[in-house]
Amino acid sequence: MNDPVLASSEAQDRLFRPVDRSRFEPQMQRPSLGYWREVFLKLVKNKLALLGLTLLLVLVTLAIIGPQLVPYSPSKQSLTEGNLPISGKHWFGTDDLGRDMWARTWHGARVSLLIGVVAALIDLVIGVAIGGVAGYMAGRSALGDRIDNFLMRIVEILYGVPYLLVVILLMVVMPPGLGTIIIALTVTGWIGMARLVRGQILQLKQQEYVLAAQKLGTSHFHIVRKHLLPNAIGVMIVNLTFTIPNAIFAESFLSFLGLGVQAPSASWGTMANDALSVVLSGQWWRIFFPGLMISITMLAFNTLGDGLQDAVNPKNRS
Repeated sequence: MNDPVLASSEAQDRLFRPVDRSRFEPQMQRPSLGYWREVFLKLVKNKLALLGLTLLLVLVTLAIIGPQLVPYSPSKQSLTEGNLPISGKHWFGTDDLGRDMWARTWHGARVSLLIGVVAALIDLVIGVAIGGVAGYMAGRSALGDRIDNFLMRIVEILYGVPYLLVVILLMVVMPPGLGTIIIALTVTGWIGMARLVRGQILQLKQQEYVLAAQKLGTSHFHIVRKHLLPNAIGVMIVNLTFTIPNAIFAESFLSFLGLGVQAPSASWGTMANDALSVVLSGQWWRIFFPGLMISITMLAFNTLGDGLQDAVNPKNRS
């Protein structure tokens, strides 16, 4: 006769048999990805962003080594070779003074990229400082609200003034030079970054880990440096990828008007300005190549910025 107690015990053993953990070990042992590694993996999966990054690397590389690939100085004149078309000797042709357009195009790339990057970094520093202080002080006390209101009123006043108008006026009243161009571009160029950073700080300081740090008596400087700015840096970098091409375009526009980079230095804007009087007479290469480089640079930064925006967006993180 079968023992019912024994049968019940055997049934329970079958029901509560330990699970084979080996089936789950690969998932359990999978290392967690860091934030920036995850951003990088998402970025390389975005074909347009990868194209933009590749174009930027090519542009920067040619700006560094491009002038050395031909035996001509960017400023060397040869009046007997003026306005020569594209050839094996002059890959981008020559201008009216016989200067090699290939060498001048990549020498001009150095100037345009330098101005764009430096102006954007200054905008970043000023914008983070003002936007961070305003966002962190808002709502903390009556004094904090007054500081926030004061800083934001300055931002709103400057935001209402046309950007290019301010830049042009400064270029007219200040002595010409690269430093003047950078100052003119950054006088109001930081406003967008300040508003963006303030919005991010207002959102982040309501997170539980920030509130916990405040309750523990952590200093304001430590909270901003360790908790707020590191978590806002993603959107700052995205905004930076849009600020740099805007500064490059603004410099090219100023140089095209004759207010930017001065001869004998070259930038893409000055090259386009030099070509304006001859392009209708058939020397199309004079304006084509600087215009092409400006367009490629704008496209590269914007596609890269779009890809970064998707990658750093928390809603798109797996």
